[in-house]
Amino acid sequence: MKQALLIVLDSVGIGHAPDAAAFGDEGANTLGHLRETIPAFSLPHLDAAGLIACEQLAAGRHPDIPTKLSYGCLTEVSPGKDTVTGHWELAGVILDRPFATFERFPDALVAEMESLTGESFLGNYASSGTVILDELGAEHLRTGRPILYTSADSVIQIAAHEAVIPVRRLYDICVTLRPLADRERIGRIIARPFLGEPGNFQRTGNRHDFAMRPPPTILDHLVAAGVETIGVGKIGDIFSLSGITRSLPTRSNAEGCEVMDSLLAKPAGKPRLIFTNLVDFDSLYGHRRDPAGYARALRDFDEWFGSLLPRLDDETLLIITADHGNDPTWTGTDHTRERVPLLVKSPGTARNLGIRSSYADVAATLAEWFGCAYDELSGTPF
Repeated sequence: MKQALLIVLDSVGIGHAPDAAAFGDEGANTLGHLRETIPAFSLPHLDAAGLIACEQLAAGRHPDIPTKLSYGCLTEVSPGKDTVTGHWELAGVILDRPFATFERFPDALVAEMESLTGESFLGNYASSGTVILDELGAEHLRTGRPILYTSADSVIQIAAHEAVIPVRRLYDICVTLRPLADRERIGRIIARPFLGEPGNFQRTGNRHDFAMRPPPTILDHLVAAGVETIGVGKIGDIFSLSGITRSLPTRSNAEGCEVMDSLLAKPAGKPRLIFTNLVDFDSLYGHRRDPAGYARALRDFDEWFGSLLPRLDDETLLIITADHGNDPTWTGTDHTRERVPLLVKSPGTARNLGIRSSYADVAATLAEWFGCAYDELSGTPF
């Protein structure tokens, strides 16, 4: 019974993309800078699989080292460096124009948001999610007004203390704003619940993303072909459940790996894709510019990955990649425009897959693996 396991290491870039200068990211290198700055940093299982070879390709060198898996790197085509853009391209959809971004939302748009939701928002500026809680959390507790903010991504973020605005009400606010965000071409609305007291606010695991519904992707094609598509982590949110037959949200990388373990331990009743996003690299360490934490998270994944390979047979296609970079040594708090790794376990001898011209090659490969139609989508199978 054929299955595929597609794991997205959220933000694990391997060197600036050819067009990085246009995004202010020339010289960014998430994984390379971790290797340079963290003492004794190593990823023995991933490196033996071919991760170092991926990095060498991205840097324009020709790897001459043995690898356990086929290796390459992906180059993003779509004009953006956000989560939705990256995942949609992995699923075969290349955008011809970027989602809308803001330093602050126009007054008329905020007035419309407030009219629709019946809320009066605090904030309305670009900020790190933890910083804005320090700046506005106390006022939120005093007034009960939700905190509205954004970032370099195409996103509306709304934060609220769970004891002030219950999580379900916060979700309802986001759902109410989704049609407005669609009109303005804003990729995601993110609910950001938190707890704690001034000086010690902490975001909870009840985050929820409300994304724009994508055009048809490889996921829809797979479902039409009788393939079960299981989204682990925030995959269901990113695709607005379009083309997802089962969504299994998680609160951490560790939980995501546990869910994959559980799924793989049970025989598949039909062909299936397990599509996982591991978000901690990005949300906990990349945006917070925490190289040491980022390195720890990668080491933890490397240890789990070492236990994964012996469990996969020739009926399972494994693809490990990323959706963008988020160099924790870089300036600011935003994503970085980078090439991303491509590690593939499939039947046959491990080989050099080269520098791929689009993330969409992943979608084309899934279509070929499962033998389903793919005509109107982008990408070349590897």
